[in-house]
Amino acid sequence: MVHLLLAVIYLSFISLGLPDALLGSAWPTMYGALGVPVSYAGIISMIIALGTTFSSLQSDRLTRRLGTGRVTAISTGVTAAAMLGFSFSRSFLALCLWAVPYGLGAGSVDASLNNYVALHYASRHMSWLHCMWGIGASIGPYIMGYALFGGFGWPMGYLLIALLQAVLTAALLLSLPLWKKGSGNGGETGTPGERALSLGEIFRLPGAKEVMVTFFCYCAIEQTVGLWASSYLVLHLGLSAEAAAGFAGLFFMGITAGRGASGFLTLRLNDGNMVRLGCAILAAGLAILLLPLGDTAALAGLLLLGLGCAPVYPCLIHATPDHFGAENSQAVIGVQMASAYVGTCAMPFLFGLAANHISVALFPFYLAALLLMMYLMHRRLLQKTAQHG
Repeated sequence: MVHLLLAVIYLSFISLGLPDALLGSAWPTMYGALGVPVSYAGIISMIIALGTTFSSLQSDRLTRRLGTGRVTAISTGVTAAAMLGFSFSRSFLALCLWAVPYGLGAGSVDASLNNYVALHYASRHMSWLHCMWGIGASIGPYIMGYALFGGFGWPMGYLLIALLQAVLTAALLLSLPLWKKGSGNGGETGTPGERALSLGEIFRLPGAKEVMVTFFCYCAIEQTVGLWASSYLVLHLGLSAEAAAGFAGLFFMGITAGRGASGFLTLRLNDGNMVRLGCAILAAGLAILLLPLGDTAALAGLLLLGLGCAPVYPCLIHATPDHFGAENSQAVIGVQMASAYVGTCAMPFLFGLAANHISVALFPFYLAALLLMMYLMHRRLLQKTAQHG
């Protein structure tokens, strides 16, 4: 039963990734058909992020009341409905409206599933599960590409994803008895406590502020690289747009492959050491980007950035019950992920302003500042939680 439940969770993580890259891959076709400026993709993305942040903060209450299995099934169903809504939308306003349930569905399931895995499975499974997310995020654009190149249009791409999400929702509903058995504590929540913590109580936990900043910085790094790496390669290093797009893809390949490898490394290294290893590899990637060694060095630098990012997020999440206690982990993970989404929204935008008004050459220095802050906050987190452990 436990292995069957783990298979369901793996499928759930693939499902989480499926819609994440759809908007970016379809938008060059969508914005012209909708008659809006290309920059309007940022509005839809912001609405999704705000919904995700809100639902992440509510994940503790929802999971304690409904259980992880029900939250996962309901949230996946809401996401499926949102994707179906996208497929029938023919106006920008309609897309904005459907972006609300998309964001709300994504945040609660993400936080609830991550907490369940952190409580009940070894660190290697957290890394491999986030590798599954990367597979899902890679499959989504291929499905959209099939719809576009086949002449079906972008609505068909969203419809196909909606159908996949609907099938998974049905599978999750059938799997609900497994969650109660798999939790081993007589319930589905995996958060043994009777009352959800308030934000004030969470902030007062030793190390809570530090872990929030750590997540903020990590997701700021990941999203800034994903959004601006191609522009840096073209505008600063002089690569062609086609070559830069291929090079930037190595970053995501590095994350996915790195998380697969991280699962094996966690057999010998604990979560804290894995995060430090990721920081060291990130620093090496940034150093290579700064050196005037040509295209090959840029390729190696971006690949290293992906490999460095790989262990940080899953190992930080997996360590949450150890740092804050199992009774507080769901509440803390919800706030951690809300902080992550804020970093995802704010910091790539700020770099865009810096690139526009100063220079895109600031790219590696901007990332280095975020990396230094992340490393220092993680170090303080370990110190504070060790003192109060």
